[in-house]
Amino acid sequence: MQTSTSTASASQSRSARLAVIVCSHRRAIAHSPLSRIYATGGCLQLFLLVFASLLAGFCPYASAAASSASFQDSEGKTVTVTHPFVRIISLYPAHTENLAGLGLDAEIVGIEGGDGDLPQLRNKQHFSYRDDPEKFIAARPDLVLVRPMIERSAPQLVATLRQAGITVVSLQPNTVQEIFYYWRALGLLTGRTRQAEEMVAAFQSELAAIRKIVGKIPEKARTKVYFESIHAKMKTFAQESIAMYVLGQAGGVNVAADARQVRETNIAAYGKEHILAKGAEIDVFLAQKGRMNPVTVETITQEPGFQAIKAVRNNRVFLVDERLVSRPTMRIIEGIKTIGALLYPELFSGGPPKKGSGDGR
Repeated sequence: MQTSTSTASASQSRSARLAVIVCSHRRAIAHSPLSRIYATGGCLQLFLLVFASLLAGFCPYASAAASSASFQDSEGKTVTVTHPFVRIISLYPAHTENLAGLGLDAEIVGIEGGDGDLPQLRNKQHFSYRDDPEKFIAARPDLVLVRPMIERSAPQLVATLRQAGITVVSLQPNTVQEIFYYWRALGLLTGRTRQAEEMVAAFQSELAAIRKIVGKIPEKARTKVYFESIHAKMKTFAQESIAMYVLGQAGGVNVAADARQVRETNIAAYGKEHILAKGAEIDVFLAQKGRMNPVTVETITQEPGFQAIKAVRNNRVFLVDERLVSRPTMRIIEGIKTIGALLYPELFSGGPPKKGSGDGR
């Protein structure tokens, strides 16, 4: 495996720049979705490195690459790929789930210790960013996939692995549009570009079907929702976050659209005072449930002052698995359907999820 990484200019945004390299063949670019990447602007910047010596170019629709291609990861580092990586350690459950979704198994030699969602990978060696670098090196990976939080929390680990010749790539999309580029970046790294495009197409097809259902709901009749991310800190999600995208696609209206984003994360600060000020408007109170927010319905309903919230008085407080709304995987579709069934059970087949999926009262 021949790869190289270099630090981008400090003046560049450190938000996600996962955009995948397009084919060097002009016709391939013209007819691919990647030809429209520039139109998105914002956090994700298309980083093109086209090699003049290539005749066929690196096409993200091939299953393997014979030529090099590059992209920038979420920390602004340039990653150049000449061959698919074949010994991968994933330190983020979403990376692991997406790699499995691309069809990888034997190529995954290690996963983050708390990643127990995929039975087929349960026998993989477990790793943590708190582990000694020698444990990683002993596993002989050619690629370690992390996310920005790990790169900031464990800089010595990352530096040691890179000094040992191991490629470390930091990826974490913050919007749905970035998710598509993220999947394509994973496809580029693993030689599964065709499968990555199939994931994007499957997501878009499922979403189109959901939009037909939600389109039946008049804008003025849509349910107003407060969506909690961290109860202990009274935080919600940033307006451009994946979770708020899920809510919006399910037909919900975010009552905390004025919340202040925390740095460049999915989280937004709101506070109890603001929540109570909107109490009379909140038809449904949603909260993600998981490691980030280990909350119960009772915790929310018994919060001092929360009886002022209409949703609490009407027993419309629900918990949603954080894996369905906060992780950049295909399960986002399940999250949209789950929330849609909670908000509009008469429109989504099967009615609201049973307790345990979208726990509520």
